[in-house]
Amino acid sequence: MEEEKKTSLKFFGIPLIAPYLKPYLKRMLLMILTGILVSLIDAVYPLFNQYALDHYVAEGTTDTIPVFIALYAGILVLQVLTNFYSTYSCGKVEMSVDRDLRNAAFNHLQELSFSYFSQNNVGYIHARVMSDTGKIGELAAWRLMDVVWNGSYLVCMIIMMFTINVKLASLIMILVPASAFLIAVFQKRLVHLNRQIREINSRITSNFNEGITGARSVKTLVIEGKMDHDFEAETENIRRTSVHAGHYNALLISLTTMMGSFALAIVLSMGGKLTREGVMQIGTLSVFMSYALSMMDPISFIVETVSALIAIQVNIERFTKLMNTKSDVADTPEVIEKYGDTFHPKKENWEPLFGDVEFRNVDFRYPDGTEYVLENFSLVVPQGTNVAIVGETGAGKSTLINLVCRFYEPTKGQVLIDGRDARQRSQLWLHSNIGYVLQTPHLFSGTVRDNLRYGKPDASDAEIWKALKMVSAEDVVRRMDKGLDSEVGEGGSLLSTGEKQLLSFARALLADPRILVLDEATSSIDTMTEKAIQEAIQTVIKGRTSFVVAHRLSTITGADVILAVKDGKIVERGTHHELMQKHGYYHELFTRQFSELASDLAQEG
Repeated sequence: MEEEKKTSLKFFGIPLIAPYLKPYLKRMLLMILTGILVSLIDAVYPLFNQYALDHYVAEGTTDTIPVFIALYAGILVLQVLTNFYSTYSCGKVEMSVDRDLRNAAFNHLQELSFSYFSQNNVGYIHARVMSDTGKIGELAAWRLMDVVWNGSYLVCMIIMMFTINVKLASLIMILVPASAFLIAVFQKRLVHLNRQIREINSRITSNFNEGITGARSVKTLVIEGKMDHDFEAETENIRRTSVHAGHYNALLISLTTMMGSFALAIVLSMGGKLTREGVMQIGTLSVFMSYALSMMDPISFIVETVSALIAIQVNIERFTKLMNTKSDVADTPEVIEKYGDTFHPKKENWEPLFGDVEFRNVDFRYPDGTEYVLENFSLVVPQGTNVAIVGETGAGKSTLINLVCRFYEPTKGQVLIDGRDARQRSQLWLHSNIGYVLQTPHLFSGTVRDNLRYGKPDASDAEIWKALKMVSAEDVVRRMDKGLDSEVGEGGSLLSTGEKQLLSFARALLADPRILVLDEATSSIDTMTEKAIQEAIQTVIKGRTSFVVAHRLSTITGADVILAVKDGKIVERGTHHELMQKHGYYHELFTRQFSELASDLAQEG
């Protein structure tokens, strides 16, 4: 409730999204004026009934019927046109604002560093880009029009009533504040219940998603009963809460109808008396009856819309929070001026990258961490050097890679690329020269060809086949029904993990990177395929700087430098021969893994 009080003082958050509404202010102004005109026409219609009853019925004259019909038809045509324009404008403004907000949010997400995505889950980010922007687009169009039309319609009716008969209008107006108060009380409760329904629905969606994506784990763990019980509990919860909200909504509708009936009773009682006494004509009584029955609806709509606007304030604040989030890794204005940004690169100013990497007195801790992962760390990696990083699971082996790729900035010190601080050149320049293969490969929906061309958009089929051959993936693609035109499915769902990994290797190599990063990239591939890839990698890394996070230590014995990581710290460095002679942590890791492998082979034998 504090949030709602807070939002009510901020004009429903409109100042926060004003830059996104500015391009459509002219259309929104015309939309508002049209809405006012529509409400005026709606309020004028009962006056036609008044005139017809007072002249054509009471007086029995028909002299002005042609003019009456022409004027009525003209108003009708004007109403149709204004309704069409206001509805069209609302739809256009909503879709345009929605589009601009989503584009802005998605573009901003592309510029945020890894830390943002590690601290916020996919569902949270998805809701900011899709749900919140949709609510804001609705606010800028339909909600605004609801307030304008209902507000101006109510004002027009009140003015009309006081113009016709002040005493009767005053009696009816007694009901307005009382009705608004009662409706507000019910609407407040409805807003609270609807918020609960949305929260429960989010949990249902999450449970459903987990049940589908984790179907294999559900079956192997034999927890179908638990999943079913949890899902049924949430659906029962939303049913119960929705029924409760339905009760309040039914009471609200009944209350609105009752207040309208009270207003009608006042009109019939007081107005009927005045009509019998000859003070008021029958047509005037008809007008008051029409207004009495109609005025409760706009009051109800206004209260409901204001409640909705207060709720939408939360969407606005969450969206603006996303847009105001600053990236932990950002290029300086001077760098952007020379090299361009993510979406407007100035490639003509990009220097060639050769691959010399140096860590100079680097201290580093993650943005959400409290302990330093690196302290006063220095390492020179000349062009063409193969650096292997080893350690147990969760030891922090990816830290150096994250710094080399500038996914994170050093807390202190420098990471130099070709002798210059990486921060002196653009992120896009660096990333365009890095080939990165992850432990868990990700492919985009589309064909094999589409996915490989993410590494090099203008690659020819000959270049693609060459890259596939280098990573022993040529036969895999040829076995597919449509070869390079075969669909890989969402996230590569139509392929095995090994096949996805092979294609991600080919994609990285197709880009011909100067720095190659392999983050446990062969752990998802069988031993025979890994052997072929290791041979290909030895050819590919020649002349390139490479960083290899290795799970199987036997694959990195030929590395120029091996860094052993333990508890987030680099505890040893050297060649395989040097580290084995020390009989330290690396020696322990290597001998343990070798013993486990020998034991497995003995059992198989």
